[in-house]
Amino acid sequence: MCGFAGFINLNNQPLNSHVLKAMTDIQEHRGPDDQGMVGFSLFKDLKVDVIDNETAEFSHLHAGIGFNRLSILDLSKKGHQPMISHCGNYILAYNGETYNALSFREGLIAKGHPIQSKTDSEVILYLYIEYGIDKMLDLLNGMFAFIIVDLKLRKSFIVRDQLGIKPMYIYKTSTILMFSSEIKSFTKHPEFKAELNTNHLDEYLLFRYCAHDRTLYRDVKQVPPGHYYEISEDEIKVKEYWSYKMVDKRDINLKDAVELLDTTFKESIKSQLMSDVLVGCQLSGGIDSSLVTTYAREFFNANMDTFSIVFSDKDYSEEEFINYVTNHTNSDSHRYQYSNQYAFENFFKATWHLDQPISIPNTLGIKRLAERAKENVTVLLSGEGADELFGGYSRYHDLSCRYNMNLKGYAKMPILGGKIQNKYDLAQTPEDFFIMSSSAMSLKDFKTFSSANDIQSVLTQRKELFPKQGDMIKRASTYDLKTYMVDLLNRQDKMTMAHSVENRVPFLDRNMVELVARLPSELLVKKCNDIRHLNKSNTYTKYILKELAVKRFNTGFVYRNKSGFPLPVKDLFLKTKMNELIEDQLLPGIKSRGVFDFNAVSKIWNKKENEFSKSDIKNLWMFFAFETWAELFLDAK
Repeated sequence: MCGFAGFINLNNQPLNSHVLKAMTDIQEHRGPDDQGMVGFSLFKDLKVDVIDNETAEFSHLHAGIGFNRLSILDLSKKGHQPMISHCGNYILAYNGETYNALSFREGLIAKGHPIQSKTDSEVILYLYIEYGIDKMLDLLNGMFAFIIVDLKLRKSFIVRDQLGIKPMYIYKTSTILMFSSEIKSFTKHPEFKAELNTNHLDEYLLFRYCAHDRTLYRDVKQVPPGHYYEISEDEIKVKEYWSYKMVDKRDINLKDAVELLDTTFKESIKSQLMSDVLVGCQLSGGIDSSLVTTYAREFFNANMDTFSIVFSDKDYSEEEFINYVTNHTNSDSHRYQYSNQYAFENFFKATWHLDQPISIPNTLGIKRLAERAKENVTVLLSGEGADELFGGYSRYHDLSCRYNMNLKGYAKMPILGGKIQNKYDLAQTPEDFFIMSSSAMSLKDFKTFSSANDIQSVLTQRKELFPKQGDMIKRASTYDLKTYMVDLLNRQDKMTMAHSVENRVPFLDRNMVELVARLPSELLVKKCNDIRHLNKSNTYTKYILKELAVKRFNTGFVYRNKSGFPLPVKDLFLKTKMNELIEDQLLPGIKSRGVFDFNAVSKIWNKKENEFSKSDIKNLWMFFAFETWAELFLDAK
C-alpha cells in the first residue's frame, strides 16, 4: 500500500522536480518507509532519469512520478518505486496488493524476465512487458491503482482496480495531465486551482457523494472502477476493462451454495493474510467483520488481533457483540474509546485526508481506529463490501417486496394502504425507487436546498449506472457496487492511510465477487410473501451469508437488527466546542459562500432549543461537512 502523484506536460514543457517533490511530500502519510521520483520524456526524445531533487528543471524531461512506499511485501530496497525495468523502457508506480501476483513470478522468470524482488509490484511490471495491458489486467486479482509508462509504445496507462478499492484521480487541461492517489497533491502544482464543480452539487446534496468519474472539483475526475486511461501524444482514451457481469440463475441449492461460498471465502482470507508485517482485523461486532476474524483464526491459525471502537453510551456500543466474537475466536482485543471531543479535534483533519466532505459521521471512528491500531499492526482486514455484494441493506428487502408482492392490492386497504404507499411510492419505477432509497436527503428537503432543483438530471446520471437488463436484485446490487460502495471504500482507504495502515477487504476478492454474480438472487435476498414482514428486513437480507454465519455463531447474533455503526452526532453539535465552531465559523461561512440557502440552514439549526429530527441532523451534518471541505480546499485555509 502506497501513494503516488505526478504529471505529464502535454505541451512538452520541462519537468519541474521541485513541484513534483511537493506533490509527493503532501501524501507522505501513505508511505513513510521510502520515497522515490522518476522523470521521463514520452513524446519527443525518449528518456528516463531518477530524480534526486538537486536540480529544479530537467529540460530533456517533460513528465514525472513521485512515490511514497508503505512496505508490506519484501521490506528490502528491492521494492523501491517508481520501478524501472531492467531494459529501461518501462516504468511502474503501483499502489495496492495483487493477491495472485506471486503465482506468476516463477513463470515470468522462466521466460527470461529478471525479477529480483518478492514484491507483487515487480511481477506486475513484467506481466505487462510479457502480455500487454489488457491481458495483464485480465489476470489480476487484488486492489490496485498504478501507472505504467511504456517508452517503446510512447504511451502511459493509468489504471484503477475492478471495484474501486484503491483511489485514483486525474486533472486535465489542454497543457497538462496530473494524476494522484489523493486530490490534495494537485494543490501543490501552480497550474491547479481548486474550484467547485456546481454541475455535481445536486448529486452531492442528494447522496452525499459523487459517483463514477465525478467529483466536487472542477476538471478533477476519478478514474472509474474497472477502467484505465491510455495516454499518447495524439489522444487520451478512457477504456473499461472489467464490469460486474450478472449471470442467469444457476441451478444450485442453498446447501451447495453455502459450501461453495465457504470454500471461496477461505481462499480469499488465505490470500489476504499474505504479508511481511503484522495483520489485524477491524472488528465492529457485525457479522461481516466477525466472519473475517473467525475464518482467519479458525482455518489459518492467524496470529491476528482485533481492533474495535467502543462507546461509553450503551445506546451506541456494540461491545456485547465484540465480546462474543473475541471470546469465540480466542483473539486478543484492542478497544479504543470514541469521544465527541476526538470528533471535534479531528473534523478538519479527517476532511483534509478525505479530500471531500465527510459523508458519514462514523468516518471519524475509522480514523480513530486506524490511529491507534497503527501502534500494533500495519494491515487491517475489514468486512467492507459485503452489504453491497450480498444485498445487506433494508432497501434490498423493500425492493424485493415491491417487486415480488402485490403491494398495489394492499395499498387499497384502509390504514395499511397509506403506509405502504408512503413507504414504497408505487408510482415510481423499481429503478427510481431503489436509487432514491439510497439517497441521504428527502425530495422535500432537496427542493428546499437545491438552487438548480433538477432532480431528473441527477436521476438520469444515476440510472446510467443501473443495469438495464437482468434480475432486479442483481441489478440493484450492481448499482450499489458502482456507487455507494466505492464511496465507502474511499473513506476506508483515506482514513486508514492517514495513519499509514493498509486496509484489505476479503469480501471483494475477485473470485468472491464473480461467484456471487452467478448465484440465484433468492440466495442473496430471500423472497418475502408475508405482509406482516415488510419491516423485518433482517430476516431476508444477505441470506446466504447469514446461513454461512450461523454455522459459527448463534442465530440471535446473526439475525439481530443491523446497527450501522452510529455516532452521537447531536451531542457533538451541542455539547462540545463544535457548537462554537458552527456558530462562529461554519454558519457564517455558509452564509457568505451562498451555495446553500442560509436562512433555510439557520432555520434547522435554531431548532436546537427544542429537538432535531433525524433528517435535521443528517442535513446539518452535510452542510457543515461541505463548508469544512470548502474552507480547507476551495479557500485553502
